[in-house]
Amino acid sequence: MDELTLVIITLFIITAALIVTVLNVIQNHKNKKIKKQIEKLEYEKNIIESAPITPELSKIEAFLKNEKLEVMYNEWKKRLDVIRNRYIPKITDMIIETEYSLSRMDYKGTTFKLAKLEMEIYKVRTTAEILLDEIKEITTSEERNRAIVTTLKTKYRKLHQTFTETKVEYGAIEKSITLQFENIAHRFEKFEDAMENNEYTEVTKIIKAIDEMIKHMEVVIEETPAIVITATTILPKKIKEIQNIYDSMIIAGYPLSYLNVEYNIEEANKKIEDIIGRLKVLNLEDSLFELKVLLEYFDSLFNDFEKEKINRGIYEENKNIFKNKLDKTNKLVNDIFIQLDDIKTEYNLSNDDIELLKDIRKKLKTLNKDYELLISHTSNNTFSFSKLIKEIEVLTLKLSTIEEQLENSLDAIGSMKEDEIRARQQLDEIKLILKESKNKLREYNLPVVPKSYYVELNEASAAIREIVIELEKTPITISVLNTRVDTARDLVLKLYSTTKEMLKTAMFAEMAIVYGNRYRSNMQELDKNLIYSELLFFKGNYHKSLELTINALNKIEPGIYDKLINLYGEK
Repeated sequence: MDELTLVIITLFIITAALIVTVLNVIQNHKNKKIKKQIEKLEYEKNIIESAPITPELSKIEAFLKNEKLEVMYNEWKKRLDVIRNRYIPKITDMIIETEYSLSRMDYKGTTFKLAKLEMEIYKVRTTAEILLDEIKEITTSEERNRAIVTTLKTKYRKLHQTFTETKVEYGAIEKSITLQFENIAHRFEKFEDAMENNEYTEVTKIIKAIDEMIKHMEVVIEETPAIVITATTILPKKIKEIQNIYDSMIIAGYPLSYLNVEYNIEEANKKIEDIIGRLKVLNLEDSLFELKVLLEYFDSLFNDFEKEKINRGIYEENKNIFKNKLDKTNKLVNDIFIQLDDIKTEYNLSNDDIELLKDIRKKLKTLNKDYELLISHTSNNTFSFSKLIKEIEVLTLKLSTIEEQLENSLDAIGSMKEDEIRARQQLDEIKLILKESKNKLREYNLPVVPKSYYVELNEASAAIREIVIELEKTPITISVLNTRVDTARDLVLKLYSTTKEMLKTAMFAEMAIVYGNRYRSNMQELDKNLIYSELLFFKGNYHKSLELTINALNKIEPGIYDKLINLYGEK
C-alpha cells in the first residue's frame, strides 16, 4: 500500500509539473506575440516622428516673400508642433501603459489598450502625411509646375500654328479666336510673375486656368471650321433649296401643311443665328450636334417631298379607278331601282331580296358622301397624299363589299330570269317528247291500250298544263315553276319509256305467235298455249302473252328467245 501511494503521489506531482510547464509555454508565447505587436506600433511611432516634415518646412523659409505663404508656413509649423509635443508623447505614454498591463498579465486590458494605441497611431500618421503633402505641394511646385507649363506651351504653339495655317476656314470667328490665344499668352506671363514672386498658391490656379483654356481651344480649333461652313454656307443653301421646292409644290397643289416647313425653316434660321452668336464668344456647346440635327431634318424633307410626288401619282391612279367603279355601280343601282317595280311584277322577289337591294343603295349613298368629303380634303390640301391613299383604299374596300353584295343580288335576279327561260325551253322539249310518245303509239296499231297507260298519259298532260299555268302567273314564283318543270319532265320521260317498252313487247309477242304457228298443226299442247297467248295479246296483256309463247316454244326449240331476236333483228 505504501508503494502504491508513493506511485500515485509521484504521478500527481509529474502531471502538475507538466501542466504548469505547458501553461508557462502558452503564456510566454502569448506574451511574445503581444510584445511583437507593441514593438511594431512603436516602430510606426518612430517613423512618424522621423518624417521629413521639418526639412521640407525649412525649404519654405528660403522663399518666404509674400504674406499669404507666410501665413501658411506659420500654420504648418503649429500643426508640426502639435504632432511632436502632443501626439507623439501621448503615443509614448500609451505604449508604456500597454507594456505595463502586459507585465501584470492583464490580457484583457492589454488587448483594449493595444486597439486604442493602433487607432491613435493611425490618426497621427494620417495627420502627419497630410501635413507633409501640403508642404511638398509648395516645395516641389516649381519643378512640377514648370514641367506642366512646358507641356501646355507645346500644345499652345501647335494649336496656334494650326489656326494660323487655316485662318480662312474660321470666317468671322477669326478675331475671337485670336483674342483668346492672346488671353492664354497673357496667362503664361502671369505664371512667370507668380513663380518669380513665389506665389505658389496662385500658380496652381493659373495653371488650371491655362489647362482649361487650352482644352477649350482644342475643341474650338477642331470644330469651328465645320460649324462655320455648315452654319454659313451648307445649311442656308439647303434651306433655300427646300424653300424653292416647297413653294413650287404648294403652287402645284401638294398638301404640305402637315410638314410645318415654313415654321421649321424660321426656327432653323433662329437656331443658326444663335449658334453663330455663341460661336463669336467661342461657346461651341452642342453646336455641331444641333447643326447635324438640322441637316438631317432638311435631308428628310427632300425625301418627304419625293414621297409626296410618288404618292400623288398613286393616289390619282387609285382615285380614278375608284371613281370609274363608283360611277358604274351608281348607274347599275339606279337602273335596278328604276326597273324594280317591273322586276317585282315579273318575279316573286322575297322581302329579304328587296331589303338587301335597299341596304346596298343606302351603303352606296354613304360611300358617295365619303368620296365627296375625300375630294374636298384633296382640294383643300388638308391631308398628305400618303393619308389620302389610305383613305381611298378604305373607300375601295367598302366599294368592293358593296359590289359583291350587288353581284349576289343580280345573280339571284338573273337566275330567276334564266330559270324562266329554261322552263319555257324545257316545256317545249317535254311537249315534243309527249308528242313522240303518242305518235309511236299510233304507228303500231295495238288491239288494246292498257288503262294504266292512259293514267300515265293523263298525269303527264296535267303536269304540262301546270307548267303553263305557272308561266302565265304574275309574278312568277321561280321555286314553284322549277318544281313543276321537274315533275312534268319526270312524268313525260316515264310515259315515253312505258310507250317504247309496251310497243316493243307487243311487237315481239306478235312475232313469237307467228313463228309458233308453224308447229300448231302437229303439237296440240303448243296450239293450246298459242290460242291462250293470242287471247292475252288481244286483251292487251302483251308481256304475259310473250312470256307464255316463249316458254311453250322453248320446249320445242331451246334458246328460241335468242333465235327470235337474231331472226327479227331485235335488241
